[in-house]
Amino acid sequence: MLRLALATASKYPNLTEDDRLLLDPLAQHGIQAHPAIWNDPNQDWSACAAVLIRSCWDYHLQPELFFAWIQQLHAANIPILNPAPLLRWNANKSYLRDLDTKGVPIVPTFWPEHNENLITLQQKLCDLCWHKAVVKPRISATAYRTQLVTKDDTSAAQKLFDELHRGPGVMLQKYIDSITIEGEWSLIFFAGTFSHAIIKQPRPGDFRVQNDFGGTARRADPPPHVLASAIRAVEAVDPTVYARVDGVVDDGRFLLMELELIEPMLFLADHPEAPTRFAAAIANAVARTT
Repeated sequence: MLRLALATASKYPNLTEDDRLLLDPLAQHGIQAHPAIWNDPNQDWSACAAVLIRSCWDYHLQPELFFAWIQQLHAANIPILNPAPLLRWNANKSYLRDLDTKGVPIVPTFWPEHNENLITLQQKLCDLCWHKAVVKPRISATAYRTQLVTKDDTSAAQKLFDELHRGPGVMLQKYIDSITIEGEWSLIFFAGTFSHAIIKQPRPGDFRVQNDFGGTARRADPPPHVLASAIRAVEAVDPTVYARVDGVVDDGRFLLMELELIEPMLFLADHPEAPTRFAAAIANAVARTT
């Protein structure tokens, strides 16, 4: 059997419960999958036919180390899923600008450049006619260092904004109020084909939809216009083995918030056929690259 490393974080040495659902379907394709901590210096990657990026949910804390590891695999001709160029492109959220230029509607976003002078959030929100926005690092995961800011109270967010602006880079994304009421869509694709969708909602009083912060998720069938927009986003990039399209409906339009191609939660447990579909996409990708 071919050996496939499922790259994970040290917090999940035996994989997440969701990713463990892949093991049996992969075995049916003749693939022996096993967990491998991505930053374990004792890990022998050469023993693997390929590496599938899964729950590396701490990569944003050490991005330089993570991409040095990706480059190490690439240089050793060890196939990476998703491919290394896609991972590098997707790590910095400025990829949204690329998708915007390709006609993919995104949530309105302000991208301050490093050489810009001091930016006052209150004035910027007034200039943009936004009442609320979210300050985000350009390299981040799981809402890390993400903060809601309102035009009436910018003091705490201003400090974070300035720190990120001086350092790794910052973005200011308009907060779409429908997230609180209708939720945020996550549409999951395997090998470019839609599999299933989830609606995530924040807990009352919060803006973050991740379960780490009390958010909830439930399976849902996306309306045709939401699915069509998500397909457009996936088709705007190079072929993927897996992808998650996150977005929100505003005034009847689906707006992309993020296109997750590195280590997204794929909610395999929420659809009975999802693990089988994903395993088939992985097996086909491994067959093409080995």
